[in-house]
Amino acid sequence: MSETPEPTFGIDELCSLTGVARRTVRFYTQKGLLDPPEGERRGAYYTRRHLEQLLLIRKWQAAGVSLERIGRLLRGEEIELPPAPEPGAIEVWSRVTLRPGLELHLEPGRLGLTPEQARELIQRLMAASEPR
Repeated sequence: MSETPEPTFGIDELCSLTGVARRTVRFYTQKGLLDPPEGERRGAYYTRRHLEQLLLIRKWQAAGVSLERIGRLLRGEEIELPPAPEPGAIEVWSRVTLRPGLELHLEPGRLGLTPEQARELIQRLMAASEPR
């Protein structure tokens, strides 16, 4: 019995499957978020690994994670974030007024912050938002 070869994708097919623009794929590759394609030039192709990386990046971005942090997560420098909640799920968000006209909406659990880290973040943002 022969094994079925791993599927490969051209950049247009990869973009179609993930909903990510060609420019974005190249940007993510340049930033080290996405592995470079296999092969060279016109013969370059993407694998299931690339597809999974792009879908993971999209998932984390939808959850509000910065590209910098996504890079750390992909490199294994941080533990994975909790999954984004399903529609209809209940979350508890904190609404903090940093100063009149400036609010912070925060769900520490989704960001992977301990209560102490959340307090420190709020204190730093309050200090940074003080008028000079």
